[in-house]
Formats: sequence, structure tokens, C-alpha cells
Amino acid sequence: MRPRGLAAAVLAATLMLGAMPARAVLPDEIMADPAKEARARELSRELRCMVCQNQSIDDSEAPLARDLRLLVRERIAAGDSDRQVIDFLVARYGEFVLLKPRLNEHTLLLWLTPPLALLLGGFALWRLGRRKANSAAGEGDSAPGLTSDEQARLERLLAAESGPDRPV
Repeated sequence: MRPRGLAAAVLAATLMLGAMPARAVLPDEIMADPAKEARARELSRELRCMVCQNQSIDDSEAPLARDLRLLVRERIAAGDSDRQVIDFLVARYGEFVLLKPRLNEHTLLLWLTPPLALLLGGFALWRLGRRKANSAAGEGDSAPGLTSDEQARLERLLAAESGPDRPV
């Protein structure tokens, strides 16, 4: 293989490995039963690293994330269901440990703010569009906001001002 071909192959392999998501699960953490390990990995993707905060414990290399991964595996090995494992961790660390918080009275504002913001933004754009359409339609012969009496008086004043003795 030519040196250029070898360099291109190494570069391609490096780019492919760099594009793959990094997993922080260490070999000594992996459970012997593949089904239980798959459950543990799925649960680890749903739990927040308390140190990194925007990473799952499956992705985080923080020592606390490792402890949480081991705790998840311990609970699974003890026979807990997925719901029991999640409930145990929420009871111990609070709702913040969940990457996707549950919908309840404490998180209602968190869940309702984005749709409400979209609705209010859409309503504001609709109102702005109507206001511009109304102002464009009202720019005909009359001045905006004048009654018919005021409009007639304005026309008389303008006609008297530009009369025959006034220079234009």
C-alpha cells in the first residue's frame, strides 16, 4: 500500500471513530447477562449525570456517573423492574436525575412553557399581520382614525388653503 493510501485509510478510520458516540461504560461494569446489560444501558441513557448535567450517565466519565451505572446494575441484578430502578434513583436523588422529567405538578411549567411560547408567538404574528393588513387597507382616501365629519372639515381646510390667491 502506498504511503498516501495508508494515510487516507488512517484518516478515514479516525474520522469514523470520532463520529461515533463515546460510551463511558467500562468493561468491568458490563453484566454477564446480555439482556440485563441491555436494560442497564437503556436505563443509563435516561438518567442524568449529576456532575455533567446535560449528559446521560451512559456517556459520562465522571466518578458519580460510574457509581450510578453500578447502582443501576446492582438493582437490576437484585431483580428490580425498570420502573423500580427509576423510582429508587428518583427517591434518592430527586427528579433532576431524569433526563426527561415526568409530567407532574412540579414539572408542569417545564412541560407547558414551550407550547405556550409557540402559541403566543403565533398569536403575536397573526395580530401583527392583521394590523398591517388593516392599515394598508385603510390608507385609501381618508386619513386614518378620522370620522366622516372630520374628514369633510379637513378637505374644506385643504381646499381653502390651496385657493386661487395662494401660491402653490
